[in-house]
Amino acid sequence: MFAGIALSVSGPLSILQGVAGIAHDSLFSAAGYAYRFDLTSWGWVHLVVGVALSAAGTGVLAGWSWGRWAGVTAAAISLITQFMFVPYYPVWSIILVTLDLLVIWALSRFHAHPG
Repeated sequence: MFAGIALSVSGPLSILQGVAGIAHDSLFSAAGYAYRFDLTSWGWVHLVVGVALSAAGTGVLAGWSWGRWAGVTAAAISLITQFMFVPYYPVWSIILVTLDLLVIWALSRFHAHPG
């Protein structure tokens, strides 16, 4: 339940972060960063990851069989993109990295009981 709710919250927040990056290229900045992409590109990355997180959250909360592994995969991809985004928006990225780690932990520890 926690993982589904966390994915369902993290998804729209990543979508909003993506829309902000697409709409306002100068919103985030990091000079001399190795993973420096155009901010519009980062915006699209966050938008796509946010849609994947939202879909996975829906799958987890609905109890669909694909939801658990989709959630782990989407959270892992989100974790990597947020890690790479740390120089642009450090506090927010670190919060989302932590949330993604908790989601991965919760989904990987879950054992369905037949019943």
